Amino acid sequence: FLKDCYQRFLSGSCNFPIITGPSGIGKTLLATRFGDHVSHSGGVFISGKFDQHHQATPFMAITHAFNEYCSFLVANTECSNATSVVSSLRDSLGNDAGYLAKVIPNLSLFFGDIGEYNGHVECVNAQKRLQYLLCRFVETVSTSSKTPVALFLDDLQWADPASIAAIRLLILSKPLRFFILVSYRDYGVNEDDDNR
Repeated sequence: FLKDCYQRFLSGSCNFPIITGPSGIGKTLLATRFGDHVSHSGGVFISGKFDQHHQATPFMAITHAFNEYCSFLVANTECSNATSVVSSLRDSLGNDAGYLAKVIPNLSLFFGDIGEYNGHVECVNAQKRLQYLLCRFVETVSTSSKTPVALFLDDLQWADPASIAAIRLLILSKPLRFFILVSYRDYGVNEDDDNR
């Protein structure tokens, strides 16, 4: 099923698969095997996991995955595709790179000395700004990379509200060459929960 969804995605059809089930059924293993398929077919598979004990840390799983992607870019700097993505990220993020590097530290690996953002931003505004920058990061990667990227976010039932909002924005933006897959424990999500 996931391979078929991915193929449809590569053909231009928008897909947003969700893996659900109780704890221990093999959701993460299924996604990991799918990740092997993505890698073997020339794509990039990145992942992040939400944690019950770190729900107070907004965007934790998303930024972990994007940090992993930045490491991939650095490891492949000889590749013209990686060089193109890095150049596009520099142009797109500009001075905001320092702000985003607070949550994606590996951005500084190819931005050089981007300095540390010292401005004061209120908490609500800070989360909205990060949502915007994370979406801009994805949009830039999806339009500048010739290599498809598959993002897997595990244990969505533990996601913070800011991450849920960012995921919604990412899905609604229908990014090219950026496949999004999530998993959650179906008993860990309240049917009345607005984040569902």
